[in-house]
Amino acid sequence: MHRVLKATALALALSGCVSAPPQPVAVNIVAINDLHGYLQANRYAYKDGNGQVQRVEAGGIATLGGMLDQLRAQDPQLLFIGAGDLVGASPPLSAMWADEPTLLALRGMGLKFSTIGNHELDNGKAEFLRQMNGGCQSSRPDKACQFQANFPGGGFPYLAANLIDTDTGKPLLPAYRIETVHGVKVAFVGAVLRDVAKVVSAKGMQGLKATDEADAINALIPELKAQGVNAIVAVVHQGGDTPEPYDKPDCSHLQGDIVDVAQRLDPAVDVLISAHSHQGYLCKVGKLLVTQGSSYGHLLTHLTLEVTPGTHQVTAIQAQNLLADPAKYPPDAKMAALQQAVEARSNTVLLRPVGTPGAPKITAAADSNGESPLGDLITDAQLAMTRTLGAQIAFTNQGGIRNQLILSPGQTQLTYAQVASVQPFNNTLVLMSLTGAQLQQLLNQQWQADDFNPLQISHGFSYRWDHTRQSGDKVVPGSLMLDGKPVQASKSYRVVMNSFLADGGDRFAVFQQGARREDSRILDLDALLGYLAQQPKAGASDPAGRITRVR
Repeated sequence: MHRVLKATALALALSGCVSAPPQPVAVNIVAINDLHGYLQANRYAYKDGNGQVQRVEAGGIATLGGMLDQLRAQDPQLLFIGAGDLVGASPPLSAMWADEPTLLALRGMGLKFSTIGNHELDNGKAEFLRQMNGGCQSSRPDKACQFQANFPGGGFPYLAANLIDTDTGKPLLPAYRIETVHGVKVAFVGAVLRDVAKVVSAKGMQGLKATDEADAINALIPELKAQGVNAIVAVVHQGGDTPEPYDKPDCSHLQGDIVDVAQRLDPAVDVLISAHSHQGYLCKVGKLLVTQGSSYGHLLTHLTLEVTPGTHQVTAIQAQNLLADPAKYPPDAKMAALQQAVEARSNTVLLRPVGTPGAPKITAAADSNGESPLGDLITDAQLAMTRTLGAQIAFTNQGGIRNQLILSPGQTQLTYAQVASVQPFNNTLVLMSLTGAQLQQLLNQQWQADDFNPLQISHGFSYRWDHTRQSGDKVVPGSLMLDGKPVQASKSYRVVMNSFLADGGDRFAVFQQGARREDSRILDLDALLGYLAQQPKAGASDPAGRITRVR
């Protein structure tokens, strides 16, 4: 009997009735994250394989478009996707038009979809949906549909498995998208960071809440398998960091919130594309590849998945972070024309001189004490512009400072574009009263989960902190000083900060306890512009020594 079966099998094989096993096909994916409306090439500093810092001009929509042109010439079915924060916190070239030129550029480059990031929600749910779907009914009527009438929208969908519309109790956006390419089905599942409410203003998160990223993605795996997908890609707007070069294959020192997400993902997930932390990496967490492509259009992440038809099997993944070098890639003509059109429309405003700074370079980077020269300048401006309203101390958050002020060779005055790029959120300045005890508690909130997130403070106010003290109690008791006098625990002080902080943003919950709250209606940017105009030579190259770390 066995001889008969063997003979039959041999005959079938010889006659061609037994087909060969399916061969893997190559699926090419190109991902961009944290573009933040950077239409132009901009400075990128990175460490090379020898640990040396390299500084280049990288990015810009013309170069990004040229890169995609070359990659599509190799594979016309290439999938171009986003991992969030494509708009928001943008330079004025894009921000002054409600980021519509950036969305038009991504539409023109054939973006298939994007996971939503936190900055897509800067102006709330309704404005985000308008930017996605088009239209001119906007909370920013001075910006919306001003670059192009009847704005058509980005033309691509956003994804988020874990962003819930609290008005309906259902997800605000589709959780996933399945793309069929080269005969195989690839599922992309999106998620925003679960702590998005801590990095978006209360107004921006109104009507929304986020759940756990990994749990939301894992819950969809059975549904995706039932649809016969051949590969699963998680696209999560959360990130980490590593000291390793951006292009090092299988880097192994990844740290941060994305590691926890990666470790808890279902093994059915084949690759994790991350974002949010503005880092470049191609790391492994266990067996899972986790990637990110820096920010501001500096890198594109190119993945090639070897996918087996007829089954869920990815046999190999090649990953590269490609530097968007304008000298290497010929510009895409349509993107170059769009960029030139935006520049021509914008330069009348953007190139206007607004003031002479006190130093040719005023940086946003905080020193080991936690103080930055630009933080000093911004808080001094906020205090000066609200003194008549009773303000005594001004605060700003490091995350709200999006650029630095640097004069080019031969330049003597800052332009509107340079100053506007520092504070692009259009936050108003809010005054409130806090006691000395609350100020002590507030400053101790700068250390959370062992991370130091320093607040910047205005002149006349100072304090000391000791790194050897316990978390939650690092500020030295009795060290708070205002105008040369000790801050009294029971006394009330009038403080001012941007509206994001005033609502408890960046986890500074003490601000939510403030009494006698008053919105000045003064924009943080206008305060800085007004101060620079009134105070020639304001700002310095070094911190002013308001924060002292006990050595």
